[in-house]
Amino acid sequence: MSRETGTNRSLNPSNNTPMDSVLETYLSRRHVLRGGLGAAIAMIAGGGLVGCFDGGGSSDNGSDSPTQPTPTPLALAFESVAVSRTDACVVPAGYTAFVLAPWGTPLSSLANPWRDDGSNTSTDQANSMGMHHDGMHFFPINGSSEDGLLVVNHEYIDQNALHPSGATTDGSGNRPAEEVRKEINAHGVGVVRIRKVSGRWQVVENDPLNRRFTSASVMDITGPLRGTADMRTVFSTDGSMTRGTNNNCGNGYTPWGTYLTCEENWPEVFVNRSGSVPADQVRLGMPTSSSRYGWDTAAGDASEQNGEFARFDVTPTGASATDDYRNEASTFGYIVEIDPYDSTSRAVKRTALGRFRHEGCWPGLTEVGKPVVFYSGDDARNEYLYKFVSTALWEAADANPSDRLATGAKYMNNGTLYVARFDADGTGVWLPLAVDTVAQNGQTLGTIFGSLAQIILNTRGAADAVGATPMDRPEWTSVNPVNGDIYLTLTNNSSRTVADAANPRVNNVNGHVIRWHDSDDQLSFTWDIFVFGSDANAGPQTNLSGLTDLNQFASPDGMGFDSRGVLWIQTDNSGNAVASVTNDQMLAVIPSNLVDAQGNQLPLRADNQNELRRFFVGPNGSEVTGIAFSPDNTSMFVNIQHPANWPFSEDATEAAPAGTSVRPRASTVVIQKVDGGEIGV
Repeated sequence: MSRETGTNRSLNPSNNTPMDSVLETYLSRRHVLRGGLGAAIAMIAGGGLVGCFDGGGSSDNGSDSPTQPTPTPLALAFESVAVSRTDACVVPAGYTAFVLAPWGTPLSSLANPWRDDGSNTSTDQANSMGMHHDGMHFFPINGSSEDGLLVVNHEYIDQNALHPSGATTDGSGNRPAEEVRKEINAHGVGVVRIRKVSGRWQVVENDPLNRRFTSASVMDITGPLRGTADMRTVFSTDGSMTRGTNNNCGNGYTPWGTYLTCEENWPEVFVNRSGSVPADQVRLGMPTSSSRYGWDTAAGDASEQNGEFARFDVTPTGASATDDYRNEASTFGYIVEIDPYDSTSRAVKRTALGRFRHEGCWPGLTEVGKPVVFYSGDDARNEYLYKFVSTALWEAADANPSDRLATGAKYMNNGTLYVARFDADGTGVWLPLAVDTVAQNGQTLGTIFGSLAQIILNTRGAADAVGATPMDRPEWTSVNPVNGDIYLTLTNNSSRTVADAANPRVNNVNGHVIRWHDSDDQLSFTWDIFVFGSDANAGPQTNLSGLTDLNQFASPDGMGFDSRGVLWIQTDNSGNAVASVTNDQMLAVIPSNLVDAQGNQLPLRADNQNELRRFFVGPNGSEVTGIAFSPDNTSMFVNIQHPANWPFSEDATEAAPAGTSVRPRASTVVIQKVDGGEIGV
């Protein structure tokens, strides 16, 4: 979640209690000196859960793994770059960084070139790269590392940059239709063909695979909510379709070659003025007086077609749901699947994976004969971590299917959605959000909500009911390709007043990264805290990982493993000491290198923190977010969101001369080694 769009409200009304009451048991089991929460934190930061994590990520059945040849250990081969407070990107010596596909880059001949006065039309925007790039993934063409499709989320808009004079209204406070259409078209997802020419990546203009998905694109609804009464509107009376995807932040991909985009801070584009707001809308933070952008105020414009603006006001006005847009917001809050290789296909909303403010949707490692698993955080204070486990078991042939979206239906329309409970003994439980699950009050979820569809519609409420662990803004998940461990960034939570084992700092303005390993039956896990964010000068009660000037960071947000097992952590800073020292950044570490003499995995701590290195710093005002790689790891793609006065030129490391102002453009930055080698090592 960009700090520009977050509500900074805790909407969790549950009494799900943090776990500090069982920390003494946690300590006793490991023969650590009793000392309450402070001792527990010291133990977690200093030693890790070595009893829970072994060096090979073996399953829980106790069987020995086959002997494998010892590979040459990976090692980072760059020195940490210095902190920076400039309108330019910073990369290590021997690397280049160039701007690729900034906001407004035309994808087809239907768009005019981008104009630096903000005067491009809504039609131009519908056929160009959207605003504020975020999560993304690279899809190679025929396996190439020099030709592929970059699929990019466009999280939100900056009205001042988008329009010549910012957002305008008439004397009644209504937004003009053309401005609203342009804003709608600046959201969503972009698919762009890129190709390496003479060593430099370039956009392939007018490629048949270039396309945009916006907040107006027709999309199919699948899974438990398809066709239910809660999906029916005057636009789709049978509840099978909707229009648009919004506030697309984190992302994911599937083992069968499709892209997953995640709807995060979408509730604010709607408004319900009825005075009687449904429980699911209350729990999600639906506005009740005005929407974020006022798109609904353009309703009634003479040019309006098919309720394109009216649908953002979900106040009931008709005799039934098929007479108005009371259910329009119910069609948002999902994981959306896109086939980037088929420009004729519609995007598909996979409702079985839950409805909340999704931040990322990352697949676990696949194994023939076992279910496919996806992990997703709910990015808000005191919200939860979820996973979806497919009913269908993985088949190797599905890695290259003839119909990718049909394969998506096979694995993503039927399964079980779980929410995580982290226990203080370093274990955890996946709580199923199913009709027969018994909630804390002794009733089943089916009794409380009525059906699986209603449980999904009220995902947050169902998670409250079963006793999930409130977390410090769960953001991106990523899976280690070496051993299947899962990592989650917890950005910050200044509203936390009571600590627990998984979130052990009150007023947590720095955030941390947690990791876990699932059991074979998908019902439990073991966990530890991998690294705590902090400024280097903080005391030991805050700087629990012993970070230094070379790697201090806070507010971890974007995150991803490359195919070699290097973990890249991105930040979205504000409200902490690190933000006053450096712009947002990206760091690298190889978790498999952090082991003790017995091969047990360790967290980052004072005696090994030099393995975490700052690789990249973004320009002033920006968030560093989104990460993708070419298959050969010689090109890294990183997004720069909401920069202050950047980019000045195609060279991302060049700052505008003093006194020079540019219209800021979110952009993808391509990082390469001067010698053409692999990034980072």
